[in-house]
Amino acid sequence: MSYVKRRSQRRSSPRRSRTTSKPDVHRWSAQVMNRSDALDLEPGVFTQRSARAIAASLKRSALASRRRKAEPFRSAMSMLSFHINRSGSALSPERRAILERAKIELRRAFDREA
Repeated sequence: MSYVKRRSQRRSSPRRSRTTSKPDVHRWSAQVMNRSDALDLEPGVFTQRSARAIAASLKRSALASRRRKAEPFRSAMSMLSFHINRSGSALSPERRAILERAKIELRRAFDREA
């Protein structure tokens, strides 16, 4: 008896056309930013112009959070990395540079080595 399913027996998944846009319901990354167990972020933390201000805000949020599961540095760094990764090509090179510098500032704020 063969364990390989034939093409006709395989479950087919519905395919989306490339022209259809995703509904707003699928904005799970925005929900993570708002309701994450890692941190309760201050409003507009990632829109600040200074890398040092972003790092300071993330540190305050990480230290104040009672729901986080990891240590404060790890929670803050993961939220910053999550924001950078999920923003993708929507970030301008200048904005990406500021956020990457915020990682360095966050390491300094928590007395960590690069």
